[in-house]
Amino acid sequence: MKKRHIKYFVLLVFLPLLLVPLGLTWLAGHLHRPLQLEEEYILEVPRGGSLHGVIRQLDREGLLGDANEARLRHWSVRLYALTHDTARRIHTGEYRVKPGENLASLLDKLENGEVIQRPFVIIEGSTFRDLRAQLGMAPGIESLTLPLSDAEIMAELGLPDMHPEGWFAADTYFYTRGETDLALLRRALNRQQRLLEDAWAERADDLPYNDPYDALIMASIVERETGVAHERDKIAGVFVRRLELGMRLQTDPTVIYGMGERYDGRIRRADLREPTPYNTYVIRGMPPTPIAMPGAAAIRAAVNPRRTEALFFVARGDGSHHFSATLEEHNAAVRRYQLNRREDYRSSPPPASPPASPPASP
Repeated sequence: MKKRHIKYFVLLVFLPLLLVPLGLTWLAGHLHRPLQLEEEYILEVPRGGSLHGVIRQLDREGLLGDANEARLRHWSVRLYALTHDTARRIHTGEYRVKPGENLASLLDKLENGEVIQRPFVIIEGSTFRDLRAQLGMAPGIESLTLPLSDAEIMAELGLPDMHPEGWFAADTYFYTRGETDLALLRRALNRQQRLLEDAWAERADDLPYNDPYDALIMASIVERETGVAHERDKIAGVFVRRLELGMRLQTDPTVIYGMGERYDGRIRRADLREPTPYNTYVIRGMPPTPIAMPGAAAIRAAVNPRRTEALFFVARGDGSHHFSATLEEHNAAVRRYQLNRREDYRSSPPPASPPASPPASP
């Protein structure tokens, strides 16, 4: 073979070996170029979505650049898919894509499942009716409970004979788009069961409760009676002492709960005399079920009440309460705080700042 032919042969053999890696490196470089994005974009990957489907979606939104650039990025993703087996197992959900981000970092998110976590807050003192309405408005939650009754929901959650009130822990829960309302309720139920079990194990001696459910009922009353943290155990102490003495609890929140949708913001004398299962001005002992979703602090107060001589309390008008040991002292407090109300009277403490939901997090 002549030397000239040998040179051509070497070129034919080795030049592709040099050009192919260079070409692949150049093509892969398009993964690291910033996407055409001026503001944050939420990418949704549906169930069964593929990597190529995601790229087509980005292309339709114009995030891959002009036609030539988009074509090269398509090829770069195909190359990536050939060399990364995990590219076939992208995770369903929503992804936050920020200006300056490139395909490489987005592909990492898709592989690692760095989906947006949305917050859902169950508020202390809210009712199950409130909770159902809140779930119906939560963005991204798949509703399975809409056609179900309360009893059917509890059956789905494994407690077919249990009233739903009080059984869902007041807390912030994070969920991803597509999670069902039943799944979120199950998480809140499991948390409340753990909180109640732990609190019951550390309860004070000689409480007038038959079982943990009685403590949950008391916790719900305490939750509705005060928003002042340091008063919870004292409020619980008043109600526990009344139970021990055989007195009626006479607590307005139970009357309100028994009125249901008829409650218009006012309790009238006739309402206090109405014989409902929840009217503790009429019945003795506690109502048959909780009246709200108690938080962990209210549950702890219910099982560890502060023992005092107090048998009565009345709202001062600033959110706190005046406690009395005798009826005479209580009546004087009623005249002072209720019959001569201050202009800025309120039965609950003012919030330090407007309540805000925690931001969604990736």
